[in-house]
Amino acid sequence: MMMENVDVDHKKQLPNYLLDAAGISIERMPMLNVIFDRMAASCTDSLQPMAGTPCYFSVNGITNDPLGDIIKDYEGNAVAAVLYAEQWDSRVIIMLDRDFVFTMVEAMFGSDGAEPPLDVERSFSNIEIRLVQALFERFAKALQLAFAGTSNVTFRVERVETAMASLAIGRSGNMSICANIMLQALFRGGQMFLIIPHSALNPLRQKLAHVVVSDGRATDPRWREQMESEVHRTEVTLSAVLDEKMISLDDVVKFHVGQVLELEATPRTLARLESNNQVLFWCQIGQLDGYYAMQVSDPVDQKREFVDDILSR
Repeated sequence: MMMENVDVDHKKQLPNYLLDAAGISIERMPMLNVIFDRMAASCTDSLQPMAGTPCYFSVNGITNDPLGDIIKDYEGNAVAAVLYAEQWDSRVIIMLDRDFVFTMVEAMFGSDGAEPPLDVERSFSNIEIRLVQALFERFAKALQLAFAGTSNVTFRVERVETAMASLAIGRSGNMSICANIMLQALFRGGQMFLIIPHSALNPLRQKLAHVVVSDGRATDPRWREQMESEVHRTEVTLSAVLDEKMISLDDVVKFHVGQVLELEATPRTLARLESNNQVLFWCQIGQLDGYYAMQVSDPVDQKREFVDDILSR
């Protein structure tokens, strides 16, 4: 009886072994097209508040090639990030070509596109590397959102490389899915390459074989009103930050009762109003009826904050 059960299980697994040996066919995994389209849309939405000009992302094609063939033509002309997917115990690559990097730098720092595109052979500057590091973090989150519903996976930026020979996530001959995502901004653009090895997608083969789309039926008005009412009643925690000061742990252990910590803030310094680690407004601090009070002075310029964060690294 035990041998019969083993034979049945072996027969059930045999088709999977055959499919693994045959590799992944893009045509048999139409959900990949949906996932990459989702990522392109998420990238567009994520960068819209940060750039001074519209930036559009769109999928230009999906290929099935050996890893070495994909990256061999971009030595010295691209920067790439290796993302680690813990749930898959695998790594994927996001690669940006030189035109993509230069276009994003101009878009982020306020160019209107009047100047001709930069066409020089040089290494990437420190500011350009810092910018793409921040972009890779956002692209990793966009990829995670794109896979939501298909795979509960998180992507962590493991390292950033400018030498394509350092992008070792397997043998150069290992087959990988490569999505070419185009950037359009300032009447120019660039290319992003999302490279996922077959070994990472094999366990998802069944889920990727069927397209899952959202229900397009009209929403229930009563449900919408109830949802809106509950959202308006939701309580959030606000934090006001007047100033921050970096000190060593050695100084912290020497704190004593009555000690005064000097800050660089003045009565005119604007305080940050935050919620869930997201800066919302700049406020003036004062007193009202014996309580500390905050008066909103200016909304937060997300683009300015994004650029300042890159320059401060």
